[in-house]
Amino acid sequence: MSKLTKDEVLHIAKLAQLTLSDSEIKKFLPQLTSVVEYIGQLKEVNTEGVEPTAQVTGLTNVFRQDEVDSANTLSVDDATGGSDKLYNGYFKVGAILADRSDK
Repeated sequence: MSKLTKDEVLHIAKLAQLTLSDSEIKKFLPQLTSVVEYIGQLKEVNTEGVEPTAQVTGLTNVFRQDEVDSANTLSVDDATGGSDKLYNGYFKVGAILADRSDK
């Protein structure tokens, strides 16, 4: 793979919601290029006959019936009573995945 471009580094930074200075771009460009090249070596691995694997332990999910333990459950008032930021009985928090390109 060829060297990443400044625009590609800026795109990666935007995906990570990071703002990079010119000096940081200059610093990270060769580092990110090196990482991408290293990962690119996986394309050369012969995986013929290798079954796809999601996990290797053989463990499976163990499900149980959901049960409310009233002795260890807070009431809505107790849980939300200390917050001044509520909306319709729920905690109100700032967006974390919103597009912040204008900030």
